[in-house]
Amino acid sequence: MTISLKPLQNQVIVITGASSGIGLVTARMAAKQGAKLVLAARNEDALRQLTDEIKSKGGQAIYVVADVGQEEDVNRIAQKAIAEFSGFDTWVNNAGVSIFGACEEVSIPDMKRMFDTNFWGTVYGSRAAVKHFRERGRSGALINVGSFLGDRAAPVQSTYSASKHAIHGWTDALRMELEKEKAPVSVTLIHPGRIDTPYNEHARSYMPKQPAHRGMIYPPEAVAEAILYSAEHPKRDMFVGFQAKSLAVLGGMAPRLTDKLMEIWAFFSQQSDRPSRDREDNALYRAGYGMHERGTHQGWIRSGSLYVKAEKHPVFTAAIIASFGVAIWLFAISAIQS
Repeated sequence: MTISLKPLQNQVIVITGASSGIGLVTARMAAKQGAKLVLAARNEDALRQLTDEIKSKGGQAIYVVADVGQEEDVNRIAQKAIAEFSGFDTWVNNAGVSIFGACEEVSIPDMKRMFDTNFWGTVYGSRAAVKHFRERGRSGALINVGSFLGDRAAPVQSTYSASKHAIHGWTDALRMELEKEKAPVSVTLIHPGRIDTPYNEHARSYMPKQPAHRGMIYPPEAVAEAILYSAEHPKRDMFVGFQAKSLAVLGGMAPRLTDKLMEIWAFFSQQSDRPSRDREDNALYRAGYGMHERGTHQGWIRSGSLYVKAEKHPVFTAAIIASFGVAIWLFAISAIQS
């Protein structure tokens, strides 16, 4: 079956983890482009505020208070979307939380709780979305937000890396099964690099220093751009930032070199120079604070991602690269002849 996705202004979009960070920015950007929204998170105050904001600007949105680690909550999101808007066209599995700490230090209950949110929340959301798309018989988009740490694990965030590896594996397997049966579902995996969101403030920290990104950081708008492009155009993968793509490639081609580089770089670059928040002050077991798009990182925050823009125009980008290659070749021939 040919997959044909609607323009955003004609879509109903479900977004989990909509109360802050990537989910919040995606919701605001989608609303500006005319999409109807079903917003889900644990923080009811933030969801109500966001819904009111969107409606005050002429948009349409409803919210569902839900813990995506509970399958019945996820199914309730789908049911509310169907009851209110007669269905949905795109489902974005974005909800997630992290833990910063050594592999042997992080408690098993904490690990299991993170998997409930990050992995099982994605599984429950994927199944609810595919069930709806299959039953109605029209094309829809399932968009799962992974991570560059799902392509290459990092120390200090072992459980988060493992959960994102699981999401990547689940998404790839599901995509192949749906393609085999010619189901009308576009399945996209988003691979964000380091993004400036409150992710670090919502994480449970076992470290003496507050978790934070250092180095090059991308804005959440770049991830939202990739998500919303995938809602209209069937894409297998969208990498947010050359950083994410290069680490995935390097990790595959030279894993031991990547190990050594990350052993040097990853410990320092994942924590700030200020004391960590209390271990109980996080969003692992309860809703974190909402309506914040950005985090408290210490690095160079980019204005956007050129890599995302290149992925949106692959033929044009390939032509430019080829033109540069020809130009360099001609320059080299000219230099040799002279």
